[in-house]
This record gives sequence, C-alpha cells and structure tokens, in this order.
Amino acid sequence: MPSPSAVPEPRASATFLRSDAGHAAALGVVGAIMITFGGFGSGAVRRHDPLLESMYLSWLRFGHGFVLSTLIVWIGVLMMIAAWVRLGRNTRAGLVEVTELRWVAAAWTAPLLAAVPMFSRDAYSYLAQGALLRDGFDPYAVGPVVNPGLLLDNVSNVWTTTTAPYGPVSLLIGQGITSITGDNVVAGTMLMRLAMLPGLVLMMWALPRLARQLGGDPATALWLAVLNPLVLVHLVGGVHNELLMVGLMAAGLTLVLDRKHVAGIAVISLGVAVKAMAGVALPFVVWIWMIHERERAESAGVAPGTGATAENTRAASPLALFVKTASAGAAVFVAVFAACSAIAGVGLGWLTALQGSAKIVNWLSVPTILAHIVTVSTSWFTGLRLGPVLEVTRAICALIMVVTLVAVWWRFRRTTKQAVLGILVALVVIVLFSPAALPWYYSWPLAIGAAFAMSTTTLMVLVGLSTWLMLVFNPDGSIGLYSLPHVLLATFAAVVAARSLVTVDPLRVRTVRRPEVAASAPLAAASD
Repeated sequence: MPSPSAVPEPRASATFLRSDAGHAAALGVVGAIMITFGGFGSGAVRRHDPLLESMYLSWLRFGHGFVLSTLIVWIGVLMMIAAWVRLGRNTRAGLVEVTELRWVAAAWTAPLLAAVPMFSRDAYSYLAQGALLRDGFDPYAVGPVVNPGLLLDNVSNVWTTTTAPYGPVSLLIGQGITSITGDNVVAGTMLMRLAMLPGLVLMMWALPRLARQLGGDPATALWLAVLNPLVLVHLVGGVHNELLMVGLMAAGLTLVLDRKHVAGIAVISLGVAVKAMAGVALPFVVWIWMIHERERAESAGVAPGTGATAENTRAASPLALFVKTASAGAAVFVAVFAACSAIAGVGLGWLTALQGSAKIVNWLSVPTILAHIVTVSTSWFTGLRLGPVLEVTRAICALIMVVTLVAVWWRFRRTTKQAVLGILVALVVIVLFSPAALPWYYSWPLAIGAAFAMSTTTLMVLVGLSTWLMLVFNPDGSIGLYSLPHVLLATFAAVVAARSLVTVDPLRVRTVRRPEVAASAPLAAASD
C-alpha cells in the first residue's frame, strides 16, 4: 500500500490559473464571451427582436454593425479553438487533471448560456414542435405551420411544414417549456438550452469512466469530446438535442460496461426517446451483456468441461445467451419508450419524419458528394441535374449503409471493447452515408471514440477535422461549404490547429518560445 506521502494532493486553483493550461482556460472564456456578444448581431437571431431594440443593440444586425458582430464571433471561435488546442498540449503532457478540465468546461459553457442560438435555428423548431403538442396537435402528423404565432415566425422556412423527427422526450421537453414561457422566444430558448445541459454533465461523468474501461486516457477523453469547440459552440451554443442524446448514450454505455445492464439500456432508451440515433448502441449492448453473462456463467462453473449439468451447459450456449439478453434488452427498451410515448400522448409517427433530413443538401455526406461529382463532371454532355442524381446516390448509399451496419454488428461481437468499437464504427458509417449530415452530427461518434487510446497522429487528425467542421457553417446557421474562400480559410485554420497540438508555433511567427509550453510538446509527441 502506498504511503500517504505518495498520494498526490490536488493542485490549488490559483496554481492552475497561473499555469499555461490556466492561461488557455482564460483565453477560452474570453472567446466564449465574444461569441455570445457577437451572436446578438450575427447569430441565428429572431427575425424581429424587440429585446435587442430595448437594449439599443439592434444596430449589430445591420450594415457595419453586422460585419463587426460577425468578426467578433469568428475571433471568439478562433480564440476558443486556440485555447482548446493549447489545453490539449498540456493535457497530453499530463499537466492537467480531470477535475480541472471539468471546471474549465463549466467556465467555457457559462457565457454561452446567455447567447442567442448560434450556427443553427433548430432551437426555434424545438419550441414550435413543443407548442404543437401543448396546443393539442400531433407533431408527428402536422408541421409548425398549422400553429401560427411568434414561435412559427422564427422557424427556418424549410422546416415549417416538416413533422417532428424527434422522440417523445424531446416533444415533452418542448411542451413543458412552452407551457411555462408561452410564446416568449427568449425565455423558451434559454430554458431549452438549460434542459439540454444535463447531457453535458452526463458526458463529463461518463467519458472518464469509459476511458478507464476501454484503455484510453480519462483527461484526454474529456478534453476531446467535451471541451471541443465543435461540441460546446454547436451543441450548447446551438441548442441542439444531440447534447442530451449523446450524454444519455454515453452514460448508458458506461452503466452497461459496469454490468448494470438494465439501468444502462433504460438510459440509452431515454436517449432514443430524445433522438433516434442513440438506438445504434442497443444491438451492440446485447453483445456486451451476453459476454458478461458468459463470463459470469463460466466463473460459476456453467461452461462446458467444468462439470456443469446439461441444463446449465445449454443455458450457457451462445444461442441461449443471445436470446436471453436480446429479449431482456428489448423488453427494457419497449417499456421505457412506450412509457415516454404514453406520457407524451404520441405514437411512432416520428419514424417516418426521419426522412425529413433529405431536405438538407450539403457535401458533408457521401451521397451528396457523389451527386455533385457526377453532375459537375458530366454536365457538359448529359445535362444531368443534382436532384435526380441525388435520389440515386442516396438510394445506393442507403443500401451500402444497411449492409455495412449489419456486417459491423456481426464483426464486433467477441469482446466488450470490440462491441464499443462497433458502436463507434456504426455511428461513423451513419454520419457519412446518411442522406444528409451537419457539423454537429460528428459529436455522436466523437463521444464514443474519445474513450479509446489514440496516437498523437490520430488526435491531430481529429483536432483538424473538429476545427474544420466548426468553421464551415456561418454564425446565423447558413452553409459556408459552397464558398471557396470560406472553405479554404477553414482548411487552413484546421491544418494550423492540428499542427499546434504538437508544435507551439506551427507558423513560426514567434522568435522566442516560452519554456513551459514548449516542454509539453515533446512529451505529447513521445506518447505517440
């Protein structure tokens, strides 16, 4: 047993704040404040905003004021990215503790709680769909357009006639909030953001535990999947229900790995009741439960060759274990989901509404990339248009996706770590091959993948990808992917961010390096 003197004492907060990691944390807070302030002019603001007028800030939305507010947002985003990468160097060098990272996450999140919806208008759709349920409509049968009012006025035009593609828990949250706030968009948005915030808390609880179970580094997992600006700015600032869904999925998976199978499946089922994508984890959870049951049976002498009775031997057979765990898991899921649907008073109409994502067209998904390649490369002699080609590429990719998901589920079944890896692969396949993708969709696999051990090279790739995804949309939620200068600048920033994880000054603009920071880079590289 180690002596008391061998147990490290927690670092004083003042000591942390004076360190390079503390300076990075402060830089991130300033960046978050700038995003919040600039968002009042260039974020996904309301179409008519009397609150800004009463605060004498409506000038931020127009002309030079809009340019200034947009600049403030982008400077804030770049500051948060720089702070995140700088904190990552210290984390990889073992200079930052998990508890400190949790406090940093809270500090970076706090300013964003006061922001208007950033980089997306989805929050207004959530409120409008909740108001439908509040006012006696079925959000799975009609779109917000049937319920005119202030909430509808702020919904993106493309979604006004679209039925809700979210689960009953999402609708219940929206119904509860709009019942409290009425048609007050500001109060509703703030409460919606707070309602999603437990997902961030669950991620901060679950990811270090997942990392310990899967061989990763707890601090690195927290840094990569929680402090990532792609997560904080898009999911918290953007008020996306992915935050709650991902938190429930990660927490449920942690419970399952801790052999609390029923509780874990129930929590994941709640995640499915928020958004369907959490359900990807459930088939793989069956393997984990089955493996645990087999291990328990073998340790109790049930396995063949241990002198067990024929009845016990049959009970431990793979088929019997699969039937047992799959049936129990399905029963838990059905019970939880049915209860949520009954409370909300809705059915399963949201499954058909999932096709509404087909309205999104950008080249973050493989079928859209393929459709663009075909139409651009053949337009001079075939006259093909994007729409018909996109239908074909989406159908082909959907078939590829289904076949791949089944193959992945069967392939990653032998160990618990393999099963979790299968969830990660499945989520990546869905993001890439689904009809449409948005930057924050990549938070789904990121929350699982962060728990695995990664080389420095892999982390650099993820830093670059996260940075690029963070930058390719505009603060008001419009797409920047079809602006070549925008994409080139985002790519340049992504390369610099990736290099900055191992190099203090990748652009060589400094003449003198600070010893404390420079010393962390070799340590991070050495861990590769």
